[in-house]
Amino acid sequence: MPVQIRKTLLQIETTLIEGGKATPQSLKLFSALAVVKNPWAGRGFVEDLKPEIHAAAPVLGELLTRMIIDAVGSGEAVEGYGKAAVVGLDGEIEHASALIHTLRFGNHYRQAVGAKSYLAFCNTRGPANATVMIPLMDKNDEGRRSHYLTIQTAMPDAPAADEIVVALGASVGGRPHHRIGDRYQDLKDLGQDAANPAGV
Repeated sequence: MPVQIRKTLLQIETTLIEGGKATPQSLKLFSALAVVKNPWAGRGFVEDLKPEIHAAAPVLGELLTRMIIDAVGSGEAVEGYGKAAVVGLDGEIEHASALIHTLRFGNHYRQAVGAKSYLAFCNTRGPANATVMIPLMDKNDEGRRSHYLTIQTAMPDAPAADEIVVALGASVGGRPHHRIGDRYQDLKDLGQDAANPAGV
């Protein structure tokens, strides 16, 4: 069954002043959302999600990636990136996860922006107007804290109980006036291996 997309939303947020101080470079946050019919809703417990994943995830990955790239201007300009999904109340968290935790979805975006980092993610369940949280990280440097950002948005009429909101997010720039350092300095201070940014 082909994916049923009810609507999309593109949002651009620009921060010019933070902490009462003008930003040396504005922070731009981009989010692209699609509202889709949950292909598993109303079917009881579905053991094998793969057929619907294969049908829907590539379509959504291509669509949302194109929306982001068109808005930003190029994949190269994207600095931070992430993904999210919110499943309606008749669905399972696994349904939200299914559409975004597959290379058939994420690789469209990863390849378009030339990324090395994994896609930060959030998958939740909620009613219409539920907050869509899209965590971001630097596309090439997982230890770069200036690009630990979260886009918060919502769609007043989605997800319906039998829908899923699927989203991609991007940043051009990092947090204005970033001044908490990065993981590498922490590792150095702690005498740990800077080649291991997780410190584990």
